[in-house]
Amino acid sequence: MYDVKPNLIIGFHGCDADVCKALLNNPDQIKISKRPYDWLGHGMYFWENNYDRAFQWAYDKQQRGAIKKPAVIGGLLQPGYCCDFTETKYIAMLSSYHNVMARRYKLSGEKLPENKDLPHDKYKDRILRELDCATIEFMHMRIFKRARLDILQKGFTKEKPFDSTRGVFTEGGPAFEGAGLFAKSHIQLCIRNPNCIKGFFLPRREIDFRPPPTLTYS
Repeated sequence: MYDVKPNLIIGFHGCDADVCKALLNNPDQIKISKRPYDWLGHGMYFWENNYDRAFQWAYDKQQRGAIKKPAVIGGLLQPGYCCDFTETKYIAMLSSYHNVMARRYKLSGEKLPENKDLPHDKYKDRILRELDCATIEFMHMRIFKRARLDILQKGFTKEKPFDSTRGVFTEGGPAFEGAGLFAKSHIQLCIRNPNCIKGFFLPRREIDFRPPPTLTYS
């Protein structure tokens, strides 16, 4: 019902320590991910209110030799016009765009991208989401092209390109035997419009601020 999300969200971005420092010193140097297997399309990714998952992601990258020192930077986010895949209508919208894209691939004789598992992933989480990414980017491209054509022809448009995409994901296997909860379940927020990032901050751990109880003797 409500397409624009004006609320502020705290997100956490796992990265190399040098990237964290660079963003703190120069928050305009935002790096957009454009990998073909990005789960929510192209943009800057944040784990929604999930510091631990962001750090684990960065730590895993360090173990693979992809970064030197794992770190997490916080972001104050305003999702704006958000394609939120926790809402039924956006799932249906993406499905319709996928049908159009699939027909185009068939007519051209090309093979559709596929979501794939990593060889070592025993839970088969389809970490490489090339089909999802291609479909989401196809949707964004079609909306943008229609908006641009409307402006050129009519001087205005009713089309609205999305500022962000959002999704909830189950990942990592059951949290315990027989569980319906999963060890790495999380919400991701992919920011396409950099103006949705209001600022970065260095997260700090909460402490127990309560004073110790006063001992009394009888």
